[in-house]
Amino acid sequence: MAERKTERLMNLIFALLVSRQYLTKDQIRESIADYRDSTPQAFDRKFERDKEELRELGINVEMGQNDKYFNDEPGYRIRRDEAELPDLELTREEAAVIGLATQVWEHAGLASDSTTALVKLKAIGVDVDTSVLRMAEPKLSTDEPSFDAMWDAVTRRVPVTFVYARPNAEPMTRHLQPWGIISWHDRWYVGGFDLDRDAARIFRLSRVIGDVETQGAPGSYEIPEGTDMKEIARALFPPDPVEAAVLRIRTGRGQSLRRLAEKVTPLGDDLDEVEIRYSSRWELASEVASYGPDVVVVSPPDVREAVIQRLRAAVSGQLEGAS
Repeated sequence: MAERKTERLMNLIFALLVSRQYLTKDQIRESIADYRDSTPQAFDRKFERDKEELRELGINVEMGQNDKYFNDEPGYRIRRDEAELPDLELTREEAAVIGLATQVWEHAGLASDSTTALVKLKAIGVDVDTSVLRMAEPKLSTDEPSFDAMWDAVTRRVPVTFVYARPNAEPMTRHLQPWGIISWHDRWYVGGFDLDRDAARIFRLSRVIGDVETQGAPGSYEIPEGTDMKEIARALFPPDPVEAAVLRIRTGRGQSLRRLAEKVTPLGDDLDEVEIRYSSRWELASEVASYGPDVVVVSPPDVREAVIQRLRAAVSGQLEGAS
């Protein structure tokens, strides 16, 4: 049922987005399979619920007439200038559109259904602008098993519990009132009120282990007015890297550092010189120190000194443990 609803919402978004005119209810029903297979009464109920859900997600469904002078039947559309998405930095509303589209396009069966919806629009004489689909073509994936459950919890405002595993830490059970799902630096996150920490938190979906369980009734909490998931992410994540560092890394080592490289220069003798940017001197020093002699800091001096301090502390701890 969740997949069918997601498919229907996605098709509704694209039908209203690509049309160059307001679509009447009859045109909308004819273009979308789930509506077309419903009785007129069931279609009206579904359509009204779907419009309301899109509006709650911040996707405005505009109502109007194609020719005001002839008192045409009212129709619906989504304005393209309000739905265009910037790259990667997504608001909660934009992430809703991309989340729906990505789920569908990552599954070939649903992709064919959305194409069918556009064909139906053309068949009944609606002028569509398919360039909007190229504009919105997603470059993200939603392979995380928890995506659908989290998405459903966000849209219905249902508290959830799940097991979360951070790097180098034991998995822990977390309790969350989810506020929204966003993409941040090519990864999906759910954000909301962490009941265990009594504060707003962000969780990476790829680190959720096992099933996401609901704990409460739909609408059992309110999302704070003015909540902006992008601002929450900026506050909780490290700032954008602005400082530059030069490292020498042994060939085949330091892969996490190499992924940050702006420039890699082979030096011979099984060494590469790598230039990266960073935001936290201590975080970079910890990463460099973890590779031992395979990574050496050339500059800046304060990062080099921080690495030396961490290595000395590690050696001192080993010596104390052996005594």
